[in-house]
Amino acid sequence: MKQPYTLARLPLLGTLALAAALGACSRQQPDDELSAGQRVDNTAANAKREGSEVLADARMSARDAADTTARVSSDMNITAKVNAALAVDDQLKATQINVDTRDGQVTLSGQAPDPQSRERATTLVAAIDGVKQVNNQLVVTRNG
Repeated sequence: MKQPYTLARLPLLGTLALAAALGACSRQQPDDELSAGQRVDNTAANAKREGSEVLADARMSARDAADTTARVSSDMNITAKVNAALAVDDQLKATQINVDTRDGQVTLSGQAPDPQSRERATTLVAAIDGVKQVNNQLVVTRNG
């Protein structure tokens, strides 16, 4: 008499067994259950991904280094042009003017014999190619 009740449960038990089997098939295998070939494939994929990241970092560093080198070279070139212009100017050649250039911004420091010479230095420096700004910190001193 209990048999019809057990037969009614049979489809339910079959469905549960099938669901458990499918669940077991879809789970990922931990590393210790992977085959040697799967481990090699995973290692190769990880190495390739990390290699790509290192290459991208190296390219960015090289680009930054090139930009810095170009900027410093340009600043040195501007400083040389400023010193040359000051050295050949009749009003300024006898003065001690220090020139510092950073990112195209030129700072002049030292002494100027008179206000006109101080302004002349600003005008000369501003006319040089590559100069973005002149910070004239020259101090006017009167010898006499």
